[in-house]
Amino acid sequence: MNVIFRRKPRLSFWQIWNMSFGFLGIQFGFALQNGNVSRIFQTLGADIDNIPILWIAAPVTGLLVQPIIGHMSDRTWNRLGRRRPYFLTGAVFASLALAIITNSPTWIFATAMLWIMDASINISMEPFRAFVGDMLSSEQRTTGFAMQSFFIGIGAVVGSFLPWMLANWFNVPEVPAEGKLIPFNLKLSFYIGAVVLLAAVLWTILRTKEYSPADLEEFEKGEKVARGEIMEEHQPSPPSGGSGWQGRAQGAQEADRRSPSAAGEHQPSPPSGGYGSQSMAQGEVNFYRPGIIWLSAGLILTFILSRVNLEKELYVVTGGVAFFGLLQIVAGLLRSGGKGGNGLNSILTDLRHMPATMGQLAVVQFFTWFALFSLWIYTTAAVTSQIYGTTDTVSLEYNKGANWVGVLFGVYNGFAAVVAFLLPVLAKYTSRKITHSICLVIGGISLVSISMIHTPGMLILPMLGIGLAWASILSMPYAILTGSLPHNKMGIYMGIFNFFIVIPQILAASILGSMVKHLFSGNTMLALVTGGISMVIAALSVYFVKDVDDRR
Repeated sequence: MNVIFRRKPRLSFWQIWNMSFGFLGIQFGFALQNGNVSRIFQTLGADIDNIPILWIAAPVTGLLVQPIIGHMSDRTWNRLGRRRPYFLTGAVFASLALAIITNSPTWIFATAMLWIMDASINISMEPFRAFVGDMLSSEQRTTGFAMQSFFIGIGAVVGSFLPWMLANWFNVPEVPAEGKLIPFNLKLSFYIGAVVLLAAVLWTILRTKEYSPADLEEFEKGEKVARGEIMEEHQPSPPSGGSGWQGRAQGAQEADRRSPSAAGEHQPSPPSGGYGSQSMAQGEVNFYRPGIIWLSAGLILTFILSRVNLEKELYVVTGGVAFFGLLQIVAGLLRSGGKGGNGLNSILTDLRHMPATMGQLAVVQFFTWFALFSLWIYTTAAVTSQIYGTTDTVSLEYNKGANWVGVLFGVYNGFAAVVAFLLPVLAKYTSRKITHSICLVIGGISLVSISMIHTPGMLILPMLGIGLAWASILSMPYAILTGSLPHNKMGIYMGIFNFFIVIPQILAASILGSMVKHLFSGNTMLALVTGGISMVIAALSVYFVKDVDDRR
């Protein structure tokens, strides 16, 4: 008989809403970080030339955390599901870091909090991308990523506006109190952000159920049948393991186990994307306890040193302790790459065999995120120096300018939320590639135009163009990529895809400071111009990307 595999059912608007709602909280915290951490560093005494390298925490944690979490979540199945355990873990630690960072005694301690915050946000964020691939059919994925873009926009609007709103609507002090460095409106914003982040992620966890591994395996075969990649399978009779679709799914799993590749690995169960306790018992990735202890000890000692004002050279010792712990964790990952191909060895193998579409999108992502990093790092310094005419971080004018930058970031995120649902319509009548390219060109031109503006209000106009690009950046590359990924490696490939986001940020963190100091003679506005040119190059690179689901 012919075995007709099911395809994923269409989810309702509110089901997609609930599964994406957690991104509102994640982006709320992310917006507070992007708009204000450079300001915190500068206020706590960091040199402007050193700020980009302090931000290296963001891309490095993304580079390390996202593929590992993607790899682990592909192989997780417990009472919370597949991706939701990681949503919760990341949200708890990110909320704690948000609540602590504005109380940092030194910029060194603030940098440590940024590392924890970014690592935790990445733990929550990476599985959300794979979550759309798990839950939605090809026809609904563009809508799913657009819904994520909508919530990213809403969360970023409120998070970016919040310091300004507290100061101007509720008269919360925007200038530091005597003997303090951080104004209370900024501290209160981060406290509120911690609560919102955790609450929003909990909403998604409690309101969404995940498909089981057997469901996902059958759904993937149904998608392949629909695309004509495979024919409907023929079996003489239903498998004895069950009836209906459950029996067919079990039959497919048995066929996989009997295949030559499975036999060669001498694994009777589960297949290479195994789940649950049995898979964990065979040596899944784990964060070895000694590594966590050493890493925690290093961070705690760093905190103690920052409170008692001892010699800064001692930070080398505490940093070495933390780094030793990190090396132990990495060693654990390497050792877990034995039987079954798990661990870092499996991640590297997946990287070598990534789909062609991912490699083509890598070029687009490289130039896109180099541009975004320059925007996030240098907008505050550029606007406060060119338009407000000051670099004095405790002055009223500087803090007004810094608050206005938060508003501008809110504008571009808000506009991204508004246009998020228009992009699938434009993509329907053109293509996802054309849509993304148009948005990036407009974003790049807008970024360059900031250097030509000398009044605060006029800065809103280029932020609208940047918002259009941001909406597309958050949805179109992922919608294009997802169709080329197998279901049992959705998480790991989404994590590997993050390499092409964080590597350009690491490069930007390494060279932008020197470029501003030596090439631009301290003019931070030229860093934004460089970012705009980079975004236009990204738009041109979209032409070379193959969209597997595009039938045109």
